[in-house]
Amino acid sequence: MRELVFALEYEPGCNRVADALADHPDARVRSLSLHATAEQLWRVDHATGIPDALDAIEDAFLTSDYYADCLATEDCGATQTTRVLDRTDDTLVLYSDWERTPSCASVPHIARDHLGKSVLFETRHEGRHYTWRLIHSGEGDVAAFFDALEVAVGDCARMEMLRTADTTASVGGSDETQSGLSPEQEAALRAAVEHGYYESPREVDVGELAEHLDVPRSTLTYRLRRAEEHLAKQHVADERLPEDPPATR
Repeated sequence: MRELVFALEYEPGCNRVADALADHPDARVRSLSLHATAEQLWRVDHATGIPDALDAIEDAFLTSDYYADCLATEDCGATQTTRVLDRTDDTLVLYSDWERTPSCASVPHIARDHLGKSVLFETRHEGRHYTWRLIHSGEGDVAAFFDALEVAVGDCARMEMLRTADTTASVGGSDETQSGLSPEQEAALRAAVEHGYYESPREVDVGELAEHLDVPRSTLTYRLRRAEEHLAKQHVADERLPEDPPATR
């Protein structure tokens, strides 16, 4: 089995959910379940944030001209249904069902065309970044998948490859660095340390660091956040490892 992890960074005005999340940087949306057939897609998503953020996310899902996962740049005439399954002060659970038309395109349907019908999907949406994790058999054409996705996305989003690996292989068999970070994440983290971003007080802010690296501020923020999350989880996991048993005689 093979794993693909990549992110789409949406331009303003191209995706209502991305716009809502960009206005509420502390809000998140992650998939609980996502399934696709040739003609249909249905999913359950879990959002977290303050009430105003959840209101904006709910409105984006319920009132958009076309389904949030559709890569069409105009109303494609597809039939969609979104329902609120649960809502609290800081969480929102949504169910969505989408029946595509011939002009529709989406990551899951492009994946079915090029990677096979048995692809597993997991998503995480924060700010303008929409991260996809795909598990597939490894027998498809990954290059053709990304070529088709790039055409479908057009000028609405930029793609960034985060990881590709054999799910049963060691870290050395992936495109990650030895730390488990993508090369882009490690470069961002290294630059942040070298330029005093983590000093107290900070010697550089994220905007200045982004300008130095010649990347958008939102992209650098995303890479640092993902790198910090990975290292924090790795540290906690390492602490939980059992100590070596005492030697026996």
